[in-house]
Amino acid sequence: MTGTGTAHNPLADDATYVRNMAALFRSDMDLAQRIDECEPDATVTIAPARRGGATASVVSARTGMPVYLHSRIDPESEAERFAESIALGEHFCFVMGGFGLGYHLRALARRLKGDSFIVVTEPNLALIRAALETVDLTDLLTDNRCVILTGSDKGEMHSRLGPHNTLMMMGAQFVTHPASEQAAGAFHAHMRQLVTDYMTFCRMNIVTLVTNSRITCRNIANNLPRYLATPPIDVLRDRFKSVPGIVIAAGPSLRHHIDRLADLQGRAVLVSVQTTFKMLLECGIEPHFVTSLDYHEMSRRFFEGIPGDCRTHLVAEPKATWHVADSYRGPVSMLDNPFARLCVGDPLAARSGLKAGATVAHLALYLAVYLGCDPIVLVGQDLAYTNHVYYMPGVAMHALWQPQLNRFCTMEMMEWERIVRSRPILMKTEDIHGREVYTDEQLFTYLQQFEGDFSAIGGRVIDATEGGVRKAGTQVMPLAEVAERFCTAPIPADALAYLDETDWHDPSRLEAGRSELIQRIEEIAAMRDTSRRMLTLLKKMTTLLDTPAEFNRHIAQVDALRLQVEQQYRAYQMISSVSQLAEFQRFSADRRLGQAEKHGTERARGQLERDMRFVEAVIEGADAIEEILKEALARFERGQEPTA
Repeated sequence: MTGTGTAHNPLADDATYVRNMAALFRSDMDLAQRIDECEPDATVTIAPARRGGATASVVSARTGMPVYLHSRIDPESEAERFAESIALGEHFCFVMGGFGLGYHLRALARRLKGDSFIVVTEPNLALIRAALETVDLTDLLTDNRCVILTGSDKGEMHSRLGPHNTLMMMGAQFVTHPASEQAAGAFHAHMRQLVTDYMTFCRMNIVTLVTNSRITCRNIANNLPRYLATPPIDVLRDRFKSVPGIVIAAGPSLRHHIDRLADLQGRAVLVSVQTTFKMLLECGIEPHFVTSLDYHEMSRRFFEGIPGDCRTHLVAEPKATWHVADSYRGPVSMLDNPFARLCVGDPLAARSGLKAGATVAHLALYLAVYLGCDPIVLVGQDLAYTNHVYYMPGVAMHALWQPQLNRFCTMEMMEWERIVRSRPILMKTEDIHGREVYTDEQLFTYLQQFEGDFSAIGGRVIDATEGGVRKAGTQVMPLAEVAERFCTAPIPADALAYLDETDWHDPSRLEAGRSELIQRIEEIAAMRDTSRRMLTLLKKMTTLLDTPAEFNRHIAQVDALRLQVEQQYRAYQMISSVSQLAEFQRFSADRRLGQAEKHGTERARGQLERDMRFVEAVIEGADAIEEILKEALARFERGQEPTA
């Protein structure tokens, strides 16, 4: 070889490095840039192997002694044997600890079929650079088939793994590269845990999406009159720039902060979740904002009986139950939503939105960021069962439980029962004081999303909860100290002037929205008719597998119907929104067919079965979405003023 050989890598080759870096830049520009700026490291040594190729040694983080990552005789043959020892099964994701010189990754990638991919964890950028200088890994790095994680930043992990979430949920396997474990075992163990946590987060998100897709679409459709008649949040962007913002959640630790929050009303922007809203009002605290996104009708209880002169600005996801916006008489804004745009079109529906949050607390955080608040302070965000209770005393949920209380059923018992109902997913973690505390898989999932969010926020995030789990990316500080250091000046009066300058109910666009819904209902009916004709053809084709000429003639007819489906794109998207399980099943079936060793008639039969199941789901989804849109249309025709 010729090129840029050094004492630590005498086999470095310019052409190999350029090809590898070109492939890496296309899949992960940030990592490629960091590698290109990385200087050679004396702890990484590259040497020729006896039978060709190169081997590498690194200094172990644990022992300080050199560890060879590959055979010094024949590293490529060793890598092939290692890859052959991995049982692929029906897995689509393989999480490997250790990049080495990439031999073992390249050998594994050659065995993978379909859309299967590799996630590799490696802390040593100098080692990755040496690999890219020495071994042709372009096939491995092309098409994003290999995701490289070099640190524990959860924001980066969410960004890099996000496009692969569904495949990871279909089957992931952790693979140990023994030599890399010797070199940096603690790092790889930590990364395996982080990837496991991320997969828990993904699983909960997918389950929620599939389970709630229909009620979510129904809520959005029924919220359309308020969506169109109320102003967007655009006026709020950076309106409170550099003003401290306090995000108030309903964790048990909130009980310690009520008095201080009352003192801070005019010196910090208070953003409350819906669960704490009524309780705060009863304590004389009127938050500036309250967030709502929960789909269940029970959420209306959090807004019932609110005085008509309340000036708290409700910022709601359209997927929140429509009973919330119907009953709340204060200022309301609804966020941008893709399904709302499908229903009434971009010209009517376009507006600013916020990142989709798993909970109202996530939404409150994103709103505080949108407002420009700095620092952002978390209060009541335990994400754990601090002192073995779920809610702080006085929240609206306790009012719902009140009729069940007697001498045999106390509030404390109800709190504990609320926790133990989650016994199959209960887990222990560490609180801010280093002590063990109970949480559960769902709360832990919320923590993963929060920590990913914190890493992406440019300003300061302070955890003033004074209880609950430790949250990476935050600075722990008592609320009293937050008040003393940051909440020293009143909120500028002009920042709140918009409340009196905004028309909070403008019905001028309702008739246009009604007309759009009527058109969508007609489009859905046409899509259902196309799908029924396609299903008839597919069923006929299952009887023609042994007569290729006739089978191919029917394929041409199916292709013509597929072209019609493509022309009915909006109706198809709306139906897909209520049929998320069918979409997931089709995605899964496609990928498994890509992996399967099936050919000819057997493969065609599998494809037909997949297509028939999916078209049946589309027809059923069309029926469901038509019913939803007709219900929403009736609400347009009644008109929607907020009610008491």
